[in-house]
Amino acid sequence: MSGHSKWANIKHKKAAADAVKGKIFSRIAKEITVAARIGGGDPSGNISLRALIVKARAQNMPGDNIDRAVKKGTGELGGAVMEEIIYEGFGPGGVSLLVKCLSDNRNRTAGEVRNIFTKHGGNMAAVGAVARSYQRKGQFIIAAETTTEDKLLEIALDAGAEDVKNHGDAFEVICHANDFHRINEVLQAKGITCVEAEVTMIPDLEVQLTDKSQASSLLKFIEALEDLDDVQNVYSNYDIPDEIMAAIG
Repeated sequence: MSGHSKWANIKHKKAAADAVKGKIFSRIAKEITVAARIGGGDPSGNISLRALIVKARAQNMPGDNIDRAVKKGTGELGGAVMEEIIYEGFGPGGVSLLVKCLSDNRNRTAGEVRNIFTKHGGNMAAVGAVARSYQRKGQFIIAAETTTEDKLLEIALDAGAEDVKNHGDAFEVICHANDFHRINEVLQAKGITCVEAEVTMIPDLEVQLTDKSQASSLLKFIEALEDLDDVQNVYSNYDIPDEIMAAIG
């Protein structure tokens, strides 16, 4: 459920992630392996790998796991060859979905994803129908209690961030994907601790769901997709108001 700006949505995502920490490690390891295979195992020359290592460390992923994933990608260790596949579609309320998968069996993954869409009343879309409405960006989430808006604005914008948003309980810093690592280093140097820091897909426009039943159905749909072993992440353009999210629990 990456890409949402509302704090209630972010906390919902983190609660789900914390419940399946082992699966989170496995998914990040797959991404690291693919990034190392494509761009090499040196993070200083591989921007994608560098961003994923930041993400892994933010999740407290052990260093040995990171090193092993890199070596699998560079061929130093054996392992199945993974390919990235993106599926696109729509869910309740016209909400759009980008489903990022890493798989060693395209037919198996396609069948599993299609089955979840069918079970939850979703509709799969042609390639590009959804992706064109998203942009690849760096995203940092900072708990509001750890800094002030003025301080963060000065640090982030001076470092080259595109935007800083105040969501009450948290701040969101958005930057170009290529600037992610540099801005992450600046935030760390200035003592700014991030709840989350990742390169993600952010929608151009959000769809607000104010109906509890519809919002609940969408979250169950997304969670079913994320439960699939081959699914790495589900990006969506939904915005569920805090009161609706609280009512869903």
